[in-house]
Amino acid sequence: MDQEQRGTERATVFVRGRVQGVGFRWWTRARALELGLAGWARNTADGRVEVVAEGPRAAVEALHGLLAEEPSTTGRPGHVALVSAPLWAPAKGESGFRER
Repeated sequence: MDQEQRGTERATVFVRGRVQGVGFRWWTRARALELGLAGWARNTADGRVEVVAEGPRAAVEALHGLLAEEPSTTGRPGHVALVSAPLWAPAKGESGFRER
């Protein structure tokens, strides 16, 4: 692990609800960038959105909180029924945050 990745963690979460075709991935990208996170968000074939975020654990946890917050205080589009617990893993060195 290089110096830049030290203190960086990676988490994958899955979001279920009405989250495809409503701007949810764009909203997630905007919140992640505000928190200084890298990673991506993509639609899955079963209707969920998969979010992978890397950065300081507190920032990743803050994004998880925003994904699950009900009601949303940040104008989150769609409707979130369930957000999985973060699946933590070693950081891979993502850069930027993309919608896939």
